[in-house]
Amino acid sequence: MVKTWDQLEELQPAVLRMVKNSLVKNRVAHAYLFEGMKGTGKKEIGLLFTKALFCESLIDGYKPCETCHNCRRINSGNHPDIHIVEPDGLSIKVDQIRNLQAEFSKKGVESLKKVYLISGADKMSVSASNSLLKFLEEPSAETAAFLLTEQPQQMLPTILSRCQILTFQPLPPQVMIKQLVENGVNPGKAPLLAELTNNLDEALQLNVDEWFAQAQKIVLKLYEVLEKNSLEAMVTLQLEWFQHFKEKEQLHRGLELFLLIFKDLLYIQLDKQEQIVFKADSERLTQYALKTSGRRLSNQMSAILEAKRKLEKNMNPQLMMEQLVLKLQEGSSFV
Repeated sequence: MVKTWDQLEELQPAVLRMVKNSLVKNRVAHAYLFEGMKGTGKKEIGLLFTKALFCESLIDGYKPCETCHNCRRINSGNHPDIHIVEPDGLSIKVDQIRNLQAEFSKKGVESLKKVYLISGADKMSVSASNSLLKFLEEPSAETAAFLLTEQPQQMLPTILSRCQILTFQPLPPQVMIKQLVENGVNPGKAPLLAELTNNLDEALQLNVDEWFAQAQKIVLKLYEVLEKNSLEAMVTLQLEWFQHFKEKEQLHRGLELFLLIFKDLLYIQLDKQEQIVFKADSERLTQYALKTSGRRLSNQMSAILEAKRKLEKNMNPQLMMEQLVLKLQEGSSFV
């Protein structure tokens, strides 16, 4: 999906300001590292920057026009002087970087300019990294490189030192909600998805995931039986929770959903209904919010966060959940 400057500026205003300054002042670096979480627009902005370098009719000296011959070819992925490298399986192999170097030893097909974009740059093998390093040490005046990564700490410090680093911020929830709704997600479901992930593709996948839909129901049920009696809560744990949340990642997701229920209750108490994420269950949650205190909710949220930490340290999941349920019922800190 082609993203224009104006669309991307809403997602990463600080990054786009730096890109604009580089273009307007004609101070484009030979290598950039775009680092940030998945789904924050790194590849889209890399391609936008590339279009600005090749565009035949720049708007205001920095915005690609999106309609000239070069812009259209970059959007369709078939410009001969732009090369995109992505992991082959789990890594970027040395042959991929050598092929890139071979391409760049030739003159540009249509101009002196050449751009390469390496997606998942942290996945380069050691030999690929060393090969790229030699490439970066001898930059051509008309060559620009964009290295994209979620984990810069996995890359050679010598590569990082040769790049201008631009940090991509997580998307604000409201921006994520807007994107989800534009992609067909029910406006009532979008706030919950935006709270759980910063990645648009992952959120869209969760939206149609049957396991995730059932997980929400089980988490809500466990909360409701918690408010009744401990025996019923323990039965729900055995018959429903442990049957559904089997893997560690699933357990973390369950605890995240659980925590969001308590946050919603707190928002209701603070008269901030617009911030709740379990929109479809707001009436039921309002009834529960009236029957508890802010201090108790705060203690319960602390208990869930501590449970997540214990799960991370490989505590037995069944024992962890049983202890958590007991602590939630008394509302004290989870020790």
